[in-house]
Amino acid sequence: MSKIVMNKLTLKTKISEKIRKAKSKNVFIRDDFKSLGGYDQIGRALKELTKEGRLIKIGYGLYAKAIKNRITNKPMIASDNGFIGVAEEALNRLKVKWKRTPIENEDNSTQVRASAAVIIESRFNRKIGTDRFKLKITNENQ
Repeated sequence: MSKIVMNKLTLKTKISEKIRKAKSKNVFIRDDFKSLGGYDQIGRALKELTKEGRLIKIGYGLYAKAIKNRITNKPMIASDNGFIGVAEEALNRLKVKWKRTPIENEDNSTQVRASAAVIIESRFNRKIGTDRFKLKITNENQ
């Protein structure tokens, strides 16, 4: 009987459930949901979830979990490590070889880093960011 009920759920609901159940994941790629529906359908559902403030688009086919900010009531990244944690998780999910810049490696626990920067060790030509934050990418060869 539960199988019949599951089939009646909308694609958006199925995607929401998959995101909710993924406790250790903060970044999702479009391919995470390809077993649930077609490419265009998934895109529409992800766009709706972004409009609702449950996801934040951080790049082409890349989405981060979002929560509502208690003060502004606008969506913000749900990761404990903020944008920097999400950006690093996104690079790992995309299987990109990277390392922190020397400044990022310093332990400045009293300071909140305003921007994120990484050194890419392999070929990578995408942008990761939101309307407020951008990941600064440097090639290792430079």
